[in-house]
Amino acid sequence: MAEKWSPSSWRSKPFVQLPDYPDPELLSQIEAQIAGFPPLVFAGEARKLTRQLARVCEGDGFLLQGGDCAESFAEHRADNIRDFFRVFLQMAVVLTYAAASPVVKVGRIAGQFAKPRSSDIEKQGERTLPSYRGDIVNSIEFEDAARIPDPQRQLKAYRQAAATLNLLRAFAQGGYANLEHVHQWTLGFLNDSPASARYQALADRITETLAFMRACGINPDNTPQLNTTDFFTSHEALLLGYEQALTRVDSTSGDWYDTSGHMLWIGDRTRQPDHAHIEFCRGVKNPIGLKCGPSISPDGLLELVNILNPANEAGRLTLICRFGAGKAGEHLPKLIRAVKREGAKVVWSCDPMHGNTIKASSGFKTRPFDLVLREVEEFFDIHRAEGTHAGGIHVEMTGQNVTECTGGATAISDADLSDRYHTHCDPRLNGDQALELAFLIAERLKKEREERGLPIPAAASA
Repeated sequence: MAEKWSPSSWRSKPFVQLPDYPDPELLSQIEAQIAGFPPLVFAGEARKLTRQLARVCEGDGFLLQGGDCAESFAEHRADNIRDFFRVFLQMAVVLTYAAASPVVKVGRIAGQFAKPRSSDIEKQGERTLPSYRGDIVNSIEFEDAARIPDPQRQLKAYRQAAATLNLLRAFAQGGYANLEHVHQWTLGFLNDSPASARYQALADRITETLAFMRACGINPDNTPQLNTTDFFTSHEALLLGYEQALTRVDSTSGDWYDTSGHMLWIGDRTRQPDHAHIEFCRGVKNPIGLKCGPSISPDGLLELVNILNPANEAGRLTLICRFGAGKAGEHLPKLIRAVKREGAKVVWSCDPMHGNTIKASSGFKTRPFDLVLREVEEFFDIHRAEGTHAGGIHVEMTGQNVTECTGGATAISDADLSDRYHTHCDPRLNGDQALELAFLIAERLKKEREERGLPIPAAASA
């Protein structure tokens, strides 16, 4: 029988990647204060996401999950949130038309403040300081005082997440996501890109379709699905004291939900089955993601699947695979076969970012776009060969015109990286690269649909 769970039971387990706060009493006070704050999201919303992911699990839908590597306090501006949402909507429209089935929209936003690190220290020249662990923990400035973990930063993270969620809800439900605005979502810097030209052609077809529907009496005023969209938030459940403080009992079901975000995921560095992060996540009813890197074995994966989803509930667990281009073929088939053999209900998603990080000759950390595309292609090819559904994509992206990942149709070079390299941690796809990736995935979804003998919308087959 599993050990009894409580929101604090993780504290009795070993843990890694948690900061060492110099003032434990202040930390306890801050966590107690957050425990009295209103929830950021609601249990009913998390249940709705689980239902939508259950459809993806059954092969009817696709998970689009993306956003910042690590949200920062300094870049928290309304236009940044709006521009991210615009690119995300464009990607979702491209995928929806290709798959002719629902796209579940989950942002890495409104809570993605903490980052695991490969080293506890960072060295610049002769100076060594504690590593930057995200704005919720310490500051990116390479200064002694800035790198001291400060629990009061959790208060600012909570307030920023609340403000971000408020704006996202307004965009998703207040008419901004109206499909009649499909042409208006294009960002200015994308106007001359090949991906944008493809998108505009698709948007023209959508507009023609909507005009026909309006003539038939179907319009955004009487059909909410044309005027609004469901948009959910997610982040890595890394800072467990903060997550515990926002974990509440749902009054309608009696279950525990972490109200810091709709979906939580467990990183590749914190998925030890007997450690604190698995212990915490097994007890909350939110949809859970599990990062699966090259070091995970089929038996190890099945152990984690059984811990995190003992009832085998469809939509509860998403396996986010991150191997690196050229490596998926060595690892992914074994994992798929083990999961199929056990009859485990999971969503398979591809993270083509984290396994493809390199250091460019210019000294910047980057991700070559051709490697990102290659891993996505391998992911689809393997699932096609295994007879399973390639159910999602998990990317680090932004709506800003950054130069952080090399390649793409605009051919960002190593020398270009210094132009607009703004990330606080890992390199992100810019809007043009994200849209180009969406079209690649759309082609694969269309091909999968054709092979299943299902009809393809005219807009997707053009």
